[in-house]
Amino acid sequence: MPKFFVDSEQVDNGEIKIIGNDVNHIKNVLRMKVGDTFQVCDNSNSENFLVKISKYDNENIFCEILEKYEDNSESNIKVHIFQGLPKADKMELIIQKSVELGVNKITPVEMKRCVVKLDGKDRVKKVDRWQKIAEVAAKQSGRDIIPEICSVKNISQISENFEEYDLVLLCYENEKDLLLKDVLKSDEIIAKSKECNGNTDFKIAIIIGPEGGIDISEVEYMSNKGAKVISLGNRILRTETVALSLLSIIMYEFERNEN
Repeated sequence: MPKFFVDSEQVDNGEIKIIGNDVNHIKNVLRMKVGDTFQVCDNSNSENFLVKISKYDNENIFCEILEKYEDNSESNIKVHIFQGLPKADKMELIIQKSVELGVNKITPVEMKRCVVKLDGKDRVKKVDRWQKIAEVAAKQSGRDIIPEICSVKNISQISENFEEYDLVLLCYENEKDLLLKDVLKSDEIIAKSKECNGNTDFKIAIIIGPEGGIDISEVEYMSNKGAKVISLGNRILRTETVALSLLSIIMYEFERNEN
């Protein structure tokens, strides 16, 4: 069943008003009519509704709320990906698939070996486009939130907030000793994950380099700030593969199934 996101001001006294691009999608792509039903999520508080179209005009679709229901699509594992800026098509793939797999936030990061360079105007346009890709992926995968695509940051800026996370993983192809599985199976991390309950999230940051990898000076800087430098194994993965691989592993290891 299709799912759409609204803001709280669109929900009023048993009715939800659909506005913007979703109106065209519902009317002209899905070809829904008065009486058809679909799901709506209030993006402000993750409340879910089953609604029925009651009327529409050229700019709005008015829906009657049939029921409010609980959904468990969001994970207790809050993963924030710090992605070294890759080429545009790769970033779009990373965002789309990461949202499907349950990412909470993605921050594009300027690194020394980034081929892509964005100026002020390009940054805003790119982030806006990436946010739209995240929204479409969230709708498709039945998420209760639209993961945030943050503004472009640098290494210094992202390192300031490492203490906010229970675990910060820095993926580095030249690391030989510390494997991802060693960290995830360590007593410290297992204990932290078990401390999480219905009211506590397990917060993990993942730092991924661009096509050219992460410079050793950046690795040393972030390591000194608290990041755990890890190896993903004997094979070197493309940058667009790393996020998807780690998200899958982390969700498998720590996510609770509440259904």
